[in-house]
Amino acid sequence: MRIRKFKINESGLNRFFGPLEAKILDVLWNDGERTIKEVQQALEKEKVTNFNTVMTVMNRLTEKGVLQKRTEGRSSLYKPVTSRTEFLNTQSREMTNELMEEFGSVVVSHMLDALEDVDDDLVAKLEKKIKELKKDV
Repeated sequence: MRIRKFKINESGLNRFFGPLEAKILDVLWNDGERTIKEVQQALEKEKVTNFNTVMTVMNRLTEKGVLQKRTEGRSSLYKPVTSRTEFLNTQSREMTNELMEEFGSVVVSHMLDALEDVDDDLVAKLEKKIKELKKDV
């Protein structure tokens, strides 16, 4: 699944989705497969949310390929297509590749500059990756 919009001024899932979409996904990633009514009830713990609005958003997320829908009896159950970790890994990989294609090594330089208080494990991983890349050349 490829998310076309990335909102730089937002945080978390709101960078990829609208606020209600992000909350719905959060519920489903935390609680697993649920009906629209169950998601609506979980959302209402924070704020009154209309059932029809939740239904519309969940069906749009299904159309976008973010959610899977299956019918059990008279109920429809929804779940995310991927785990939260898989989603974030895929999106960050795609964004990194696009930035590299457009801006090249400048992006790598800026990413390294952004690593202020880096832990030793991350530095070791980066060094290992660089050594692997040098072997392949």
